[in-house]
Amino acid sequence: MNFGFENEMVEFKSSLSQLSRALESLSAMLNKRGKGKIYFGVDDKGELVGVQIGNKTLKDLSHEITSRIKPQVIPSISIETYDDKNVIVCYAEGRNKPYSADGNYLIRSGSENKKIDPDLLRTLMFSNSVEYISTLESFNQELTFNELRQLYLSKKIKINEEQFLYNLGFVLSNNKFNELANLLSDNNDYSIKVVRFSGKDKSNMVFRNEYGYRCLLMAMTDAFNYVKSLNETRVQISGNLSREEMHLFDEDSLKEAWVNACLHTNWAKRVPPAIYIYDDRIEIVSTGGIPYDLPLESFYKGVSYPINLQLQRIMGQLGYVEQTGHGVITILKAYGKEAFNITENNVVVTLRFPFPISSREASKDLLTPSQKKVYETIKNDPLIKTDEISKVTKLSIPSINKIIAILKQLKKIERIGSNKSGYWLAL
Repeated sequence: MNFGFENEMVEFKSSLSQLSRALESLSAMLNKRGKGKIYFGVDDKGELVGVQIGNKTLKDLSHEITSRIKPQVIPSISIETYDDKNVIVCYAEGRNKPYSADGNYLIRSGSENKKIDPDLLRTLMFSNSVEYISTLESFNQELTFNELRQLYLSKKIKINEEQFLYNLGFVLSNNKFNELANLLSDNNDYSIKVVRFSGKDKSNMVFRNEYGYRCLLMAMTDAFNYVKSLNETRVQISGNLSREEMHLFDEDSLKEAWVNACLHTNWAKRVPPAIYIYDDRIEIVSTGGIPYDLPLESFYKGVSYPINLQLQRIMGQLGYVEQTGHGVITILKAYGKEAFNITENNVVVTLRFPFPISSREASKDLLTPSQKKVYETIKNDPLIKTDEISKVTKLSIPSINKIIAILKQLKKIERIGSNKSGYWLAL
């Protein structure tokens, strides 16, 4: 009898004397797929050889697994009999990556176990930790949540003011705000960029809009609405005079790709998702790839596997996401698998245009709310200083400096004279 081939979730061992190697394989499979199965009594070619079983064999095997693999996993162990020969089947699963066997950290690649390098080990520790942003203390503790409160009220969701921040999981046991709180605060320190390039590469940037430094959900919406405003429709007349409308891009696919990028990005790397617009396509980029234990075929089937569970819960309450996995399916139907470029570090979703995007200079006038505040303040008072702009707009000085740089780049303002004695010219 032949059991087939070893793979990323199956390992064969001819006898229990190979237990140490078996434990290494099991921990490697847990690190890659989150589950694994060891067959004792089957050789490496998949042929049945059988194994001797004593009164304490299964008990001893369970003890070895639970004591030598860390964090601890509880295996399921059974005996199967084929042609009067016994096979011990040991199965385990777990999400508390990374796992080690006797202190060794390995990861499965095909039917081989490979040593995990330090960078990958850090990635496993953070990107696969569903509680990362909920357990990491925020550097900024001067946080407010007026925008988030308004979102809940707009959905007619009652909130308990005294327990609001605790119920959302924003407060650590030491009464400090966590990184989830920072993400959803009025004054977070993340910048979400939408960049337009002329041509098909990044050699010529036309403009760059920033939508960060506020509640992530509001910044997400601002960025999406801006890109949505660039959509175009063209009418094509066929030979039989039938009329067909063609859109520059599918808005449902854009929405799903963008929401998924913001939800599933690896915030541990502190690199927010971004949108890049070229003459022939839109690219939505998020950091972190897909989870190591999510097979690519499952991803394409729409299997939902959130990294940031607390963030997903809040986005679900406010109607931003559904845990149905239909987002990937929506994109596949409109653009096919070629829309996805998935690596260990990034997921890039590309929405290609059926016709070139118009070079509408008017798009430069679509400033973000914060940019408009700063621009109007400068326009009304050309002699105003940065600290005074901060008082008028209620924006931080670092945020204002970044916005001023963007307004200069967009040729919306120009500095005349020196920083001390000069003035602003609003164009």
